[in-house]
Amino acid sequence: MHIPDGFLDAKAWMTTTAVGAAAVAYSLNKTKLGISSSKQVPMVALIGSFVFAAQMINFPIAGATSGHFLGGALTSILFGPWIGTIVMAAVLIIQALVFQDGGITVLGANILCTGFIGCFVGYGVYKAGMKLFGGKGRIFITFIASWLSIVAASAGVALLLAWSGTFELGLALKAMVGWHMLIGIGEGVITTLVAGYLLERSKAQVKGAALQ
Repeated sequence: MHIPDGFLDAKAWMTTTAVGAAAVAYSLNKTKLGISSSKQVPMVALIGSFVFAAQMINFPIAGATSGHFLGGALTSILFGPWIGTIVMAAVLIIQALVFQDGGITVLGANILCTGFIGCFVGYGVYKAGMKLFGGKGRIFITFIASWLSIVAASAGVALLLAWSGTFELGLALKAMVGWHMLIGIGEGVITTLVAGYLLERSKAQVKGAALQ
């Protein structure tokens, strides 16, 4: 889902650079309030490393850019969407600057779609589902939230490509959203397994501490 340099015209990449920078700046401010304790920092770093490694495995998609694991829903479910956005932004910046995976001029667009949209859609669907169905539906809710997060992010990329005139909207949506609906299945499975394990582990630690 990384957009390369040259895929967006000046109006699109300049606009998304400004919006993406504002989103990261605001997320940094919210993150200061969102990290509950210093003990949470190593776990945030660990999940960020996992997302970074998983995103490096990508493959080309006809008519657009590339497909890969996203991780926005995973980080947001575990730490909230603001921290999730910062984690995703850090991953994308390192990939663009060090590994040339995703363009420099379109970094704001990649952060906006892969980070901001992916994190907030995943988190919003997860929270709404948990409020409606409770803990008994956690597995299904987590899967749907992560699946929708990657589909929404890919739709954002498709809209930017069409806005720039790089591809016709129908082709961009078919290539990006169509393929990511399939990739989202893997996203859902990975997110459900990892988030489920870590959330249960966290609950067990809280119970253990209460019994001591």
